[in-house]
Amino acid sequence: MIQVPSKKLTLAEFLELPETEPASEYIDGQIIQKPMPQGKHSAIQGELVSVINSVVKSKRIARAFPELRCTFGDRSIVPDIAVFIWNRIPRDRNGEVANIIPIAPDWTIKILSPAQSQTKVTKNILHCLQHGTQMGWLIDPDEQTVFIYRPKQETAVIDAPEETLPVPSFASELCLTLKNLCEWLLE
Repeated sequence: MIQVPSKKLTLAEFLELPETEPASEYIDGQIIQKPMPQGKHSAIQGELVSVINSVVKSKRIARAFPELRCTFGDRSIVPDIAVFIWNRIPRDRNGEVANIIPIAPDWTIKILSPAQSQTKVTKNILHCLQHGTQMGWLIDPDEQTVFIYRPKQETAVIDAPEETLPVPSFASELCLTLKNLCEWLLE
């Protein structure tokens, strides 16, 4: 993550700023720009959103969103994938998906980029868990490892290719292994 030097802004002031490309996040009073996604990150993100939605969206159980700004708990973050249980998806008065998402996702997924700090990414996942997120994944494509975070539980480390990746209970029909994620890098 790249820290953008500037005077300290409030969260409200940050939210008034124009969006950046790649997205900037507001964390502990600082504006931090995410790194530009690279090939491995993009391949996994694109496939994973599609696979999650193929299982949960058609049944209106949940929906996965790529790069969706979520603002809660005095932070404004942009998970690589934010998954919301269907009846928790913020909606506008027309019933459409709202543009402003003032809650933590039910499942947050981060894909580590080469220049990204694993510590800062982990802190964002833990922040989500403190605000109601059921599960967080940190996918490290270079190490071919997935870290699984759950509230008040020990972190699970998945590095065996055939091991099934734990998912939140609402996505129990989703069956993925680390090998599945890694194969997307070869397609």
